[in-house]
Amino acid sequence: MTTEGNATLVRRLDGSTRATLLELLFDVVFVAALALTSKLFSEEVSWAGGAKLLLMLTAVWWTWSVTATTTEFYDPQQRPIQAILMLAMVGSVAMAASLPMVTIGHQLLFVASYVGTHVIRCIILVTALHRQRHQTARERATRFLFWFTVSSVFWITGALSETPNWALWGIAITIDLVAGAARYPTPRLGKVPLTQYGRTTEHLGERYQQFIILALGDIILVPTLQVSRGHLDQLRLASLLCAFAVMLLLWQIYVFRAGELLVAAGSKGSRATRLAPFTHLVMLAGVVCTAATFDLIVSRPTGTTPVPWLVLIITGPTLFVVGRVLFTMAVSWVMPWRRVAWQLLPLLVLPWAGGWPPLLVASIVALGLAGHILIPGAARETTPGLRMRKPDA
Repeated sequence: MTTEGNATLVRRLDGSTRATLLELLFDVVFVAALALTSKLFSEEVSWAGGAKLLLMLTAVWWTWSVTATTTEFYDPQQRPIQAILMLAMVGSVAMAASLPMVTIGHQLLFVASYVGTHVIRCIILVTALHRQRHQTARERATRFLFWFTVSSVFWITGALSETPNWALWGIAITIDLVAGAARYPTPRLGKVPLTQYGRTTEHLGERYQQFIILALGDIILVPTLQVSRGHLDQLRLASLLCAFAVMLLLWQIYVFRAGELLVAAGSKGSRATRLAPFTHLVMLAGVVCTAATFDLIVSRPTGTTPVPWLVLIITGPTLFVVGRVLFTMAVSWVMPWRRVAWQLLPLLVLPWAGGWPPLLVASIVALGLAGHILIPGAARETTPGLRMRKPDA
């Protein structure tokens, strides 16, 4: 049973849905980690390096996602939740600082930050909810604690050697993701009830939008920092303008009705709400790849395009679009074919693009992104000229 004091921790559905200033500060800290991930990727463009960074990016994103879910279910104005946000910020700073050093023997800092953030958060929640005698919410936090404890065994074991055991870390992050997708099935407690996912408010939609928009800023931030360390000529300026255009196009692709889709997900069922962290992870991977792409392009916009660069230039925006398409399908089961079709444009020139300058290849990718926004078509979500269509009454 829920006592009167329980409402001080569990969010009221009729309460404010605006993000708090502490939540916004929390977002900025995590976006800094994403920018560093992009920079590291541009320094080691390889399949092995990309897989390792993807694993660490997933850990960073999962920390943000679970914490955002926490502030959706619990009231972020209350002291225990604010303490959890501050803890997550400290953990994210430590994870970000350790990213460049993970492969040279400092993996324990990364693991301790990730595991500590999740386990301590759950302990704070279980303790506070036990004192408030809120059984349902305490059981929810206990489920999370159980599975993060299970995965922590693999995280910590994989960090005990001189170099990271990427196989064990792969198992650990898989446990975290699969447990989340399966609603944290726990002995004697079962799964998180679907009704708890169905109570999504505008707050969560706003949180996702704010984070993605801040993350998109890395597409122009990372190459700008690269240019600031050298000289700015016409080609580098053109590369920055191309990065800015791609950033705006990806913003337009994502932001239109994204919050409405998440609210609709909460009102129509729990499936889309549960899938939102995974679809947004795909989009974030696209942002990181795109930012890394322009970090490379501003350093050498001319000459031929190496195959690893070519793959990265095309893959980044494509991943973002695919993630956005999956997000739409999770809510409406509608496949926006036009969005997918325009992404085929860079693939059509792929056989010849290796001999072209990187800036030209990136411009063709930008043209593909602009296609479904600027060219009229039927049953569209956006209108020509980067204008948003008014929501249906």
